[in-house]
Amino acid sequence: MKSLINEFEKSKKIKVNIITGKSDEFIERLKLEGVNSEADILLTTDIARLSRAKDNNLFKKVNSKILKKDIPSIYTSKDNDWFGLSIRARPIIYSKERVNINELKDYQQLADKKWKGRICMRSSSNVYNQSLVASLIANNGKRATADWAKSVVANMARDSKGNDRAQILAVAAGEADIAVANTYYHALMLSGKKGSEQQAAAKKVIPFFPNQQDRGTHMN
Repeated sequence: MKSLINEFEKSKKIKVNIITGKSDEFIERLKLEGVNSEADILLTTDIARLSRAKDNNLFKKVNSKILKKDIPSIYTSKDNDWFGLSIRARPIIYSKERVNINELKDYQQLADKKWKGRICMRSSSNVYNQSLVASLIANNGKRATADWAKSVVANMARDSKGNDRAQILAVAAGEADIAVANTYYHALMLSGKKGSEQQAAAKKVIPFFPNQQDRGTHMN
């Protein structure tokens, strides 16, 4: 974002101060600071964190013709108090060696017994998984999603641990055959910026974009 911010500072003659860190910590900080906060913008990931901030009355409505014109309404709050700038796909990541692409279809399929002992995934406390589950509830209902979640847990190859890259590494190492992870983690590993070991691991797996016959792959 550096070039964008530099251009803004140059054209608007406004100095921008950026503080980076964990989103949940910022939300708590904004709540505590209240009207004394010096923050103007909260840039965060995922609808869950946006909803959390909104529920705590941290946002105000923005009336911008530019935002309304350039950002599709499906990626904005109906109250115009947040606007989505990017989307991140959360597909199924599978082993090239042990999984045939024809075995894969949709997220619901992860509950099938054929995947018992073959799935790894981040903890249910992870915001990306919470949003995925929320979308399943919206599309399939609470009871069906609860049953699905129990079956997925029963199919886990190991206890949940680590981030999305850790799940990809586990599949590459043969600890599991499929995982659910955001695509940019895989792309980052493939780039080599995380080291040759992670790059080699990323080459052993492929992302599969599920639910192409109905609602499509979940997007954060």
